[in-house]
Amino acid sequence: MAEKTCLVIGGGRGMGAATAKEMQKRGYKLSLMSPSDSCEQLAEELNGIALRGKAEVPENLKSIIDFTMEKYGRIDSVLVHVGGPPKGDLLEIEDEDWDKANQMIIKPVIRIAKLVTPIMLEQGGGSIVNITTFSAFEPSLTFPTSSVYRAGVSSFTKLFSDRYGADNIRMNCLLPGFTDSLNLPDEFAKLS
Repeated sequence: MAEKTCLVIGGGRGMGAATAKEMQKRGYKLSLMSPSDSCEQLAEELNGIALRGKAEVPENLKSIIDFTMEKYGRIDSVLVHVGGPPKGDLLEIEDEDWDKANQMIIKPVIRIAKLVTPIMLEQGGGSIVNITTFSAFEPSLTFPTSSVYRAGVSSFTKLFSDRYGADNIRMNCLLPGFTDSLNLPDEFAKLS
C-alpha cells in the first residue's frame, strides 16, 4: 500500500501545526497550507510540502490539492482549521463581515469536500476533519459569526457523512473549547 498522505489546511501554527506533527509521527506524508510562511518552515522540518494560501480563496485550495496529488498521488486525510472570523456586537456586525465569515468558515469546507471527494472515492476512502468550536452548539455572543457559521459546518458535516459514509469517506468535526491561542484575549485566556 502507498504511504498515506495528510493535507492540513491551516497547518502553520497552533492546532493545525500540532496535528501535522502528530500525523508525521504516525507515518503520514504531509502537505500544508497556511497564509503565513510558518507552514513552509514546518513542512521543511517535517519533510513535507507546503504552499502559502488562504482557505477562503478557491484557487489556493485547488492549488494545494493539485500540488499534493502531483507530489504524493493520493490524499487520505484532510484537516480543515481556519482562523477566527470578525467579531462584534450581534446586530452591529456589518454585512461585509458576515460575508467574510461565511467565506472563511463554511465555504472552504464545502469547496474542499468537492475537490477531495472524487479522489477519495477513487482510492477507496479517506477522512476529513473540520476543527470548529464549542460555540457551534453553545453559541457565544462573544463570537457571533463563528457560532453561526461553525454550526453550519457541523450541519454540512452530518449531511456529508450521511451521503458518503457508505463509500468509506468519513467527515467529522472537532469542537474544542478555549485553548492557549496566540491571540486569545486575556479575559478568555484565564478561562482556558
